[in-house]
Amino acid sequence: MKHSQIAAQLYTIRDYLKTPAEIAVSLKKIREIGYTAVQVSAMGPIAEEELNRILAGEGLTCCATHEPSDLIRKNPEKVIERLQALECGITAYPYPLDVDFSKKDDVEELIDDLNKAGEKMRRAGITLCYHNHAIEFVKVNGKTILDHIYDSIPKENLASEIDTYWVQYGGGDPIEWCRKLEGRMPIIHLKDYKFTTENKPDYAEIGYGNLDWKRLISAADQAGCHWYTVEQDTCDGDPFDSLKMSFEYIKNNLVE
Repeated sequence: MKHSQIAAQLYTIRDYLKTPAEIAVSLKKIREIGYTAVQVSAMGPIAEEELNRILAGEGLTCCATHEPSDLIRKNPEKVIERLQALECGITAYPYPLDVDFSKKDDVEELIDDLNKAGEKMRRAGITLCYHNHAIEFVKVNGKTILDHIYDSIPKENLASEIDTYWVQYGGGDPIEWCRKLEGRMPIIHLKDYKFTTENKPDYAEIGYGNLDWKRLISAADQAGCHWYTVEQDTCDGDPFDSLKMSFEYIKNNLVE
């Protein structure tokens, strides 16, 4: 992993992205921390042209986005249009909205929709990824739903955006999942996993939880990952401070 491959997932600072003015201020802060790339997500209304102008002004690259789950499944053409306007080549299906994983028909319909959307995006030069949470680690006939999704869709039509926290939370091994998805993982969500004295798991800044980051980054490197995106769903304090803590740990301990 190189310094230029570290990105900030903007979902982390979603409360500070409600207007174009807030977006401009927040992206300036992200750049001042040291990030040179961002994954666009959870923003208030803003025209792609204005977002491009702000990003360019701060020297930030839009490395990927998250788009609404229903939009990806039912209107991938709109997603393609947005990604092309942002000059961005990667997006991800963010969450299995309204999918009941206990129903075979729901799972098969999701797989079919993602395969079709991914094929359309591929033909337009865009890579569709799947962003996992923990629910995909439910097992059916001895096989996780996440395995079933990746086994059922050609890698040309669906890549992965493994989320390290949610893999761990779901009972998986983030390192093994990086190895399993070699050649199919252009982006990864770096999110640390800690345990509290209240006997509950929680999010943590990178390096402040329990994940083995040196081995994990090595596995992601070997899998061909290009973007290492820092995300923290909730933070104990200021989310910009959390992003800075994560960035400093990565810079000082994990980059080449």
